[in-house]
Amino acid sequence: MSDPDVLVIGSGAAGLMLALECGAQGLDVLVLTKRGAGDSSTSWAQGGIAAVFDRRDSFLRHVRDTLRCGAGLSNPRVVREVVEEAPDRVRALERLGVEFTRARRGLELGREGGHSRRRIVHAKDFTGLAIENALLAKARAHPRVRLVEEQLAIDLILASRLGAGTLAMRQRAAARRPDRCWGAYVMDCRRDAPGTGRIRPVTAKVTVLASGGCGKVYLYTSNPDVATGDGIAMAFRAGAAVENLEFVQFHPTCLYHPEAKSLLLTEALRGEGAVLRTLDGQRFMLRTHPMAELAPRDVVARAIDREMKRRGEAHVYLDITHLPAARVRERFPSVYASLERYGFDLARQWIPVVPAAHYMCGGIRATLAGRTSIPGLLAIGETACTGLHGANRLASNSLLEAVVGARHAAVEACGLVRREPTPPRPEPWRAQGTHPPLETVVFNHHWDAVRRRMWDLVGIVRSDPRLLYAERLLALLREEIETDYVRLRLSRDLVELRNIALVGALIVESARRRRESRGLHYNLDHPRRDPGLDGRPTVLRRTWPKVPARGLAGAFAGTL
Repeated sequence: MSDPDVLVIGSGAAGLMLALECGAQGLDVLVLTKRGAGDSSTSWAQGGIAAVFDRRDSFLRHVRDTLRCGAGLSNPRVVREVVEEAPDRVRALERLGVEFTRARRGLELGREGGHSRRRIVHAKDFTGLAIENALLAKARAHPRVRLVEEQLAIDLILASRLGAGTLAMRQRAAARRPDRCWGAYVMDCRRDAPGTGRIRPVTAKVTVLASGGCGKVYLYTSNPDVATGDGIAMAFRAGAAVENLEFVQFHPTCLYHPEAKSLLLTEALRGEGAVLRTLDGQRFMLRTHPMAELAPRDVVARAIDREMKRRGEAHVYLDITHLPAARVRERFPSVYASLERYGFDLARQWIPVVPAAHYMCGGIRATLAGRTSIPGLLAIGETACTGLHGANRLASNSLLEAVVGARHAAVEACGLVRREPTPPRPEPWRAQGTHPPLETVVFNHHWDAVRRRMWDLVGIVRSDPRLLYAERLLALLREEIETDYVRLRLSRDLVELRNIALVGALIVESARRRRESRGLHYNLDHPRRDPGLDGRPTVLRRTWPKVPARGLAGAFAGTL
């Protein structure tokens, strides 16, 4: 845990790729992950990476599909750059040991919603896991890369919070000029380790947030438990701009079962011809969109939500029984085995499915190279908003953005390291006056309250009254949580609860500011898209209220 050149928070595809690229340039890299190294959304990604390899396809088609899906908010320059680099990044992953599924004439290409051609490079239906395992093996063997598990980043170390002067003086100074990040305060969460619960500063010349998304803000999600929006929350508290947080993608097809926590059924199933049916067997996507089940995810998720509410039914069905059973088992071995554990036969039964929170298209405002509004702080992967996804992510563009962005951010990090002096010594974490919680029942209540209100009030379909109600409820909950944060000894649950409450409030505020319906944001009170808002993202920044040193919650100021 000695101070590295580059501190990477997160061990998914984006963070590991950047670590390997920086290590290859001779930089010392420390990768911290708050659970096990493989506990990332990357490991759960089933579909694949979108890249043009078919001669009947073209970069132009991929760009058009991405822009169409982004609904007027994607950055065309970023889209072109990512699309054109995609084949090279796929080959780089192969050189690192990822074994993609191959056909007779090269890579086997799947098709998913929103794509006009087959261009999904995959490793059967566990592409993310194949990428994660290959990158972890390389990172663990690299002499310049250190990976430490069970380390929870709590907040960023900023220049404005160092040196002489009162907290108020330092905050006013930060408001007048760009602050600088010098690392993060980190909690050791290893069980039965001598330092369990200890919080210490880890300084670095460059800090990279690659901490993934925020699906756990919602009651039902396809994400792993680690997806609590930590990077977005830390960056916002530090003064970084966040962008387009109203655009939360709900995956249309997660298993509906009382014992299934978050089993996603890959979109590649619909790419191979799976159809959606109501409980009485009717196909409803045929009358919803010209591309039917292969429509963009926002269209499919809203259609399912509409049918469930209209009929008063708890789920719909996904049907791929038209394919030969052997083909289903060969193409989707992971999904088939997972469903079998719950008593379903994917090849012979219709599978009950519902939408669930899946991907944050917004995030920390950043360039493709990860540069944020705070010097020394980079953000990549799902935690960043680079302008690629716009108002709705095209399927399998997420892993693509992670590996392309990691390469650009590595170049940025190398340049910063060579220009920066040795990081200053930060103050130790101060926990005087805090005490352990007497009970955890309130924590459990707040966890459920935040996630249930986000699901009920800020889900697939929204309205002005629901958003206003959510804002008021979350404000009360955040006040209680911030009080606990200041007076209690910190735990992983409290830190993550604080983060989901803040990110939930930011999603609500962003949604309230966008008075139209576009992409993943659908508001019953503003059902039409406003052409005047094309190319205009929702941007929020924190203000600087008078708060205790550990209670850095912040209010919102923003533009649209």
